[in-house]
Amino acid sequence: MPVIKHPRLIDPPFHEWDRKAQKCGLRHTVYAVNGDQYTGEWQDNLKHGKGTQIWKNTGAIYSGDWKFGKRDGYGSYSVPDPVTKEYRKMYTGWWQNDRRGGRGMYFYSNGERYDGEWKKGLRSGWGKMHYKDGSVYEGQWLKDKPNGHGVLRLPNGNRYEGGWKEGKKHGPGKYFYPEKGQLLEGTWVADIPKCGALVDFERDNAAAPTEFPLPEIELHDPAAVLAEARAMFDDSKN
Repeated sequence: MPVIKHPRLIDPPFHEWDRKAQKCGLRHTVYAVNGDQYTGEWQDNLKHGKGTQIWKNTGAIYSGDWKFGKRDGYGSYSVPDPVTKEYRKMYTGWWQNDRRGGRGMYFYSNGERYDGEWKKGLRSGWGKMHYKDGSVYEGQWLKDKPNGHGVLRLPNGNRYEGGWKEGKKHGPGKYFYPEKGQLLEGTWVADIPKCGALVDFERDNAAAPTEFPLPEIELHDPAAVLAEARAMFDDSKN
């Protein structure tokens, strides 16, 4: 009986090329068309796991966790100094959906730094900000501005404790003057104290107290004051 030989089916070459192009698992450096490069883990042709990305245009480097093509998890972001060309760390902390999210520390180019919570790339939650003039704010943030309750400490030793709204002192608060031994307690609106009382506070320990202590404020019962006023009015009629 004759043997019939059938030709072996061979897949077209592009099938093999396509299989090799799909990135999954640990790979060496992969270069993008625009010159960006990534070294790390992949899943389903997306950056996923641990990896390092270098952007050609800016020279910036991100090293940390990835999730389906986006920075997600813990990682650090650094940029080259325009003068020395040495890398300077800008942010280290948690990321969510390719933006700063969670707890992290950000180093600004002017020397300021923020250590606290982030949401969608903005300072939101509880955090501590060190300003270049030496001031320090610690408290609540919302959409990159102090908002809620917080404490601002100034380089001269003065401090404000109280409410904030959109980056300005707002609501009930206390402003301490340790050098003079005084305290202003009142209500602020858009950074301006609208009403309050100035009293002595730890005056004996102050470095430069006022010459004379402030007189104590005597609080009276409103009903008693009204009754006294009526009595004086009645006496004047007689």
